[in-house]
Amino acid sequence: MLELYQAESCPHSADVRQKLTDLGVSYVIHNPRRPGNEGGDVRNDWTHEAMIDLGGEDAIPFLVDTDREESLYESDEIVDYLEEHYG
Repeated sequence: MLELYQAESCPHSADVRQKLTDLGVSYVIHNPRRPGNEGGDVRNDWTHEAMIDLGGEDAIPFLVDTDREESLYESDEIVDYLEEHYG
């Protein structure tokens, strides 16, 4: 299963969502906080803490691939990973 920690108005998150859509891959979205240019306020404490526990950073987008036990930050790296494993 793919889980994407993201924010709707974050352009980097949008790039990852678009790649997932282009590839026709199902995924779960988590919205832990608003993107930085909107203050980066935490919206969901539980989801925010889960993101940090899983990846160690307070940054979005963050992709977790539970089947492959991989996690990635940085939209370009995530897009490359998706193309390699799901393209």
